[in-house]
Amino acid sequence: MILMKCVNALSFYPCRESETHFSSDTDFEDIEGKNQKQGKGKTCKKGKKGPAEKGKSGNGGGKPGGPNRMNGHHQQNGVENMMLFEVVKMGKSAMQSVVDDWIESYKHDRDIALLDLINFFIQCSGCKGVVTAEMFRHMQNSEIIRKMTEEFDEDSGDYPLTMAGPQWKKFKSSFCEFIGVLVRQCQYSIIYDEYMMDTVISLLTGLSDSQVRAFRHTSTLAAMKLMTALVNVALNLSINMDNTQRQYEAERNKIIGKRANDRLELLLQKRKELQENQDEIENMMNAIFKGVFVHRYRDAIAEIRAICIEEIGIWMKMYSDAFLNDSYLKYVGWTMHDKQGEVRLKCLTALQGLYYNKELNSKLELFTSRFKVSHTLLTLFFLLPIPTPRSSEEVLTAEDCENVYHLVYSAHRPVAVAAGEFLYKKLFSRRDPEDDGILKRRGRQSPNANLVKTLVFFFLESELHEHAAYLVDSMWDCATDLLKDWECMNSLLLEEPLNGEEPLTDRQESALIEIMLCTIRQAAECHPPVGRGTGKRVLTAKEKKTQLDDRTKITELFAVALPQLLAKYSVDAEKVTNLLQLPQYFDLEIYTTGRLEKHLDALLRQIRDIVEKHTDIDVLEACSKTYHALCNEEFTIFNRVDIARSQLIDELADKFNRLLEDFLQEGEEPDEDDAYQVLSTLKRITAFHNAHDLSRWDLFGCNYKLLKTGIENGDMPEQIVIHALQCTHYVILWQLAKITESSSTKEDLLRLKKQMRVFCQICQHYLTNVNTAVKEQAFTILCDVLMIFSHQIMTGGRDMLEPLVYTPDSSLQSELLSFILDHVFIDQDDDNNSADGQQDDEASKIEALHKRRNLLAAFCKLIVYTVVEMNTAADIFKQYMKYYNDYGDIIKETMSKTRQIDKIQCAKTLILSLQQLFNEMIQENGYNFDRSSPTFSGIKELARRFALTFGLDQLKTREAIAMLHKDGIEFAFKEPNPQGESHPPLNLAFLDILSEFSSKLLRQDKRTVYVYLEKFMTFQMSLRREDVWLPLMSYRNSLLAGGDDDTMSVISGISSRGSTVRNKKTKPATGKRKVPEAEESSSSDSMWLNREQTMHTPVMMQTPQLTSTIMREPKRLRPEESYMGVYPMQPEHHQAPLDYNTQVTWMLAQRQQEEAARQQQERAAMNYVKLRTNLQHAIRRGTSLMEDDEEPIVEDVMMSSEGRIEDLNEGMDFDTMDIDLPPSKNRRERTELKPDFFDPASIMDESVG
Repeated sequence: MILMKCVNALSFYPCRESETHFSSDTDFEDIEGKNQKQGKGKTCKKGKKGPAEKGKSGNGGGKPGGPNRMNGHHQQNGVENMMLFEVVKMGKSAMQSVVDDWIESYKHDRDIALLDLINFFIQCSGCKGVVTAEMFRHMQNSEIIRKMTEEFDEDSGDYPLTMAGPQWKKFKSSFCEFIGVLVRQCQYSIIYDEYMMDTVISLLTGLSDSQVRAFRHTSTLAAMKLMTALVNVALNLSINMDNTQRQYEAERNKIIGKRANDRLELLLQKRKELQENQDEIENMMNAIFKGVFVHRYRDAIAEIRAICIEEIGIWMKMYSDAFLNDSYLKYVGWTMHDKQGEVRLKCLTALQGLYYNKELNSKLELFTSRFKVSHTLLTLFFLLPIPTPRSSEEVLTAEDCENVYHLVYSAHRPVAVAAGEFLYKKLFSRRDPEDDGILKRRGRQSPNANLVKTLVFFFLESELHEHAAYLVDSMWDCATDLLKDWECMNSLLLEEPLNGEEPLTDRQESALIEIMLCTIRQAAECHPPVGRGTGKRVLTAKEKKTQLDDRTKITELFAVALPQLLAKYSVDAEKVTNLLQLPQYFDLEIYTTGRLEKHLDALLRQIRDIVEKHTDIDVLEACSKTYHALCNEEFTIFNRVDIARSQLIDELADKFNRLLEDFLQEGEEPDEDDAYQVLSTLKRITAFHNAHDLSRWDLFGCNYKLLKTGIENGDMPEQIVIHALQCTHYVILWQLAKITESSSTKEDLLRLKKQMRVFCQICQHYLTNVNTAVKEQAFTILCDVLMIFSHQIMTGGRDMLEPLVYTPDSSLQSELLSFILDHVFIDQDDDNNSADGQQDDEASKIEALHKRRNLLAAFCKLIVYTVVEMNTAADIFKQYMKYYNDYGDIIKETMSKTRQIDKIQCAKTLILSLQQLFNEMIQENGYNFDRSSPTFSGIKELARRFALTFGLDQLKTREAIAMLHKDGIEFAFKEPNPQGESHPPLNLAFLDILSEFSSKLLRQDKRTVYVYLEKFMTFQMSLRREDVWLPLMSYRNSLLAGGDDDTMSVISGISSRGSTVRNKKTKPATGKRKVPEAEESSSSDSMWLNREQTMHTPVMMQTPQLTSTIMREPKRLRPEESYMGVYPMQPEHHQAPLDYNTQVTWMLAQRQQEEAARQQQERAAMNYVKLRTNLQHAIRRGTSLMEDDEEPIVEDVMMSSEGRIEDLNEGMDFDTMDIDLPPSKNRRERTELKPDFFDPASIMDESVG
């Protein structure tokens, strides 16, 4: 892999003398000391100092010296200064004095000073290497960077910009400050000497093109900050030019007697110098923009992309006349769709200042329409800190404000919090003067009462009733007092409205209860809702105290109020469900310390009444969780709550047994009333069994009778079966928990084992039930039980549970797989039609898809944990492309996990899935199918996608890929053609599919697989050239491509490296590097064309010669090597499949047979010498390049892997403009800049990871 692109053409500002005697491509000076030229008021242009100049440097021998210098560094008070890197790392505040010292050093000896600056950038990248004076004089930038790359510490990926620790926290700001101060202090002289800036820009451009992330990140930051500093210089020059022009016009307009001609001349000369300086700055900015920005704004690293976008936003705002146009805005527009939030936020910040400025806003109309910048995005600008509330009121319309309000539900917390602050300021912070007199009132009459109502109204109008937690979290920081006024909320719910006050409606009361619950949860847990944060963080001491105080306040208030609220809303399932969650956040100790036991008894009575009144699952589960929260053995109230709970369960169990006995004894069809009573009681027991251990009530027996009767009679109501299955599942899990946590007897294990296996048999029976809901419940529970009681149960030192291990037999595995195929891999319309008449709307589709995904995930989990055999996954994998949108992520993750478990078996499963699809196609279309048909093309595309999942590390997947080819070859030749050997095997077309995996074979393994392929080929097959034999020919070619010469990569590598070395004494041809690329491109095209033309000819051709960008002698081949392996002496017919235990080592066996086969082939070769010679002549006439001679395709890192950026440039005008500074006229260009270096095509194609 090439570590560095050559940057020999990056010498942006070389000498202009026509009499130059050294290469214009070099970045450094003339070795002979020639070509010196003094400019007016400027230091020498690039070129090595003459002997006279060296003598001025002092210290003799050309070494750096002079007063107050030692080892190339200045001294103050006799103490040697630290290196630039150390100064910046320490973050010294006197940055200007450091820069002044460097400037003084530069004026004394610019080579040594520049060497210090170069090493500064190298060290800031974390490289331990040092650029020596010898390297600086005699090596090109590309060679220096390659040398520094070798000095990197491979054991650590850290570098200063990414290191942690206090000393590195301010490094980035100090580093950027140093670059800014350096340009500011040099802006009047040194930056125009065509040496310092040339060298620095060339170095940074080369480093930014490196594949080493540290180099690329650091140099991009440096180049962008350098560009920002130059933009500031250009702006100052523009202002000075305007002032000079005005002074010139004013002087010239004076009458002749008062006009000062000397002053006019001076102003004219000053304007000319400013114009020249502006031209210089413009060229520098062009070099940085085209050499760094246009490549790195698409970098694979988000931080680097963010740097580019942040800086271009600064340029647009700082110098809008030059940069605020569509040629530059398009880069921000494209990056607005970046996959990384931090990059998108930089775009948002960059555009915010532009849209907020009324003068600049008018220039954004085309950008807004072209990139479809929505009103919501525009209003996002005002969520950032720049605008004040007053200014935002002036800019935003009512519609814009509405768009901001809805952002309180955003999943991105910073945006949501900003929107919450905006909402609070607009709707809640305005207080009427009349409210000042009632500030001390509490409850319903408090000032917050109207604000709470407003909050409820807003929540209802937003129509997102399931997201109250997000609304509360968005306003938590800015409206804490309002959201914590639980006394006011409680009063609004319990107290009667005042005279003239409108009461809350039923919807408003439900919304208020939900908001109140969310505020209590937020106060008690102190972390945002799911999706709004990375996880629970450690609370500070102050936050912990606030949390305790809030929980105390909540408990004291609602321990008294909650029974009253439950009594008032006991018949409303939604309100009761939310209210029953409040005790989870109580401080239960207060029930005792506050002497609130009577209120606890009232709460328990209300909960009992609610259990008796309701059959809704959500309500019953809320009651169960409330009992679970109150039954805490650490508190003294445990006994009181436990007694109440036991009494409730006793009554429910007795009632269930009594009802069940009557229900099952009836010979007639069950009565609907009896069925309802059984179902409602069973629902209550199941809900409580979820959170409580009800083992002492022995519920397994009665549920077993119920389920068994349902299997025998087949008329059991579906809801009773569903809840009986769930309840029995809980019974088994609680028994397993007891056995695992405490010492158990053998009888307990045997009883649980028997119950578990009987229950699995019952679930298997219900898989064939006519009711879909019953089948789905049985399938889900069965997958859970198989997973729990698999071999995983013994992990963690629990070997005593070995008797409980249960492995499903083949029939059960087959039934589970059949269920998945019948109920998951179906069309959406089919599922809706079978879903008991559900309305075909979007919500039901999403819910149905979610349910099917859960079913598939449950079965895939069994595959991943080897509960079922891996080859059952073949039926899942073959659906990968067809159902990619619905289940692609699940199937892909299953592939990944199975490959981690057993690479070879996973590969065999993948090829099996392709074989199944191939057989299905044969059954549908017959053996004479069209290989260009959509069905066959779909199988090939699936194979290609399978091949991509193996990744880039071929060594890790070597044996698996080889085994995949082995199975594929055997399948292709498995069915001989009944018409004889002159006709292809029936499955031969499968080789066309198998060729998609050839690129994943190592070069030496291609040869091994090729030898294995020959075992199945006959001599006649080798000579066939009809279309029906094309799959065999193409597959053989895919194995032969690059497989015959293992030294090719080494030779090519040496040649490539050798070709990059330039002769520094002579100037190379302008198109030196372009010509070979054009030749290779044309030869590659002709090669593919000729390969198509010769597809029907025998493939006994000579091994292709190796070519490169330089001429070399082709490798001499022995006669027998030229067509080795094409004609086996004794063709072998279909081999019996190898035993599975020997499959892993079959490649080694093939290699051992190669020598014997080679001897046979050598003898066969003598019989075909004449034929071979004729073919060689024909081939040479037809084409001179073979497939191996193609330029290696290096995948653009920006468009690959998981960090892929969407190709936003499609359809856009991707021109690379020159920076056009408005005041500049008569601009002169540097002739040494290669015109094609920043070609737009190269920008799109050449991107470094």
